[in-house]
Amino acid sequence: MKRFSFVSVAVLVACCLGSCGKPDSEHGAGDAPRPFVVGMELAYPPFEMRGPDNRPDGISVRMAEDLAARLGRPLEIRDVAWDGIIPALQSGKIDAIISSMTRTPEREKAIAFSDGYVTNGLCLLVAKDSSIQSGGDLKVGVHKVVVKLATTGHQWARAALPGIEMAVLDTSAACALEVAQGKADAFIYDQISIYRHWRADEARTRPILHPIREETWAVGLRKADTELITEVNAFLADYRAKGKFDELAERYMAGEKAAFEAMGVPFIFH
Repeated sequence: MKRFSFVSVAVLVACCLGSCGKPDSEHGAGDAPRPFVVGMELAYPPFEMRGPDNRPDGISVRMAEDLAARLGRPLEIRDVAWDGIIPALQSGKIDAIISSMTRTPEREKAIAFSDGYVTNGLCLLVAKDSSIQSGGDLKVGVHKVVVKLATTGHQWARAALPGIEMAVLDTSAACALEVAQGKADAFIYDQISIYRHWRADEARTRPILHPIREETWAVGLRKADTELITEVNAFLADYRAKGKFDELAERYMAGEKAAFEAMGVPFIFH
């Protein structure tokens, strides 16, 4: 796939967010267009990550570049810790969240969402010799689960498994290691991540990829930015019609796509 180069990407660290306040318009000083500031946590390959040159890379980065080009604004990507990404949007430090974010009723109370562009699902990573075959096998008083803080896996476990022993950690890698080392019975997270963690440690882990709950990813936006919401939805529809999501899947996820098809698990872009 041809890599678009219409925009420049400036990467700032989440802890430096305080330097940017809420903009009043799409234009900065004079007639120069104001940067389109996108927040994402660059720790979720193949969607949000850093490449070998330490620059932002992945499906969400390419989407953000193309969206900024359509808006006619230079792109600025900010690497924001997951538990601070919605507050960063609400306070005006970023203009949009493009970070594999699931649209949920709880989050919709705080921010607006675009139309969905990915259908994903929560699933499980378990020990290779585990007797667990589905989410229904997880039992209070018997099993311990591990989840990443502030994710939908965390939210689902609290609601669906009341009373179960739970470890809440900051990174998905740490969660996967808990399962591999036998410290937890199951890691609850999305299908793509579970697949990748399994491939990184096939000797000790096993994925259960059929979803225990399907989810939709969307772009997070401020509720007041109605014009931008309309523009983002038009971009997503056009992107889908032109086959751009398919191009990104082939570029970044060819192995996952083939594996999911072989396992009879629906692939994610819609």
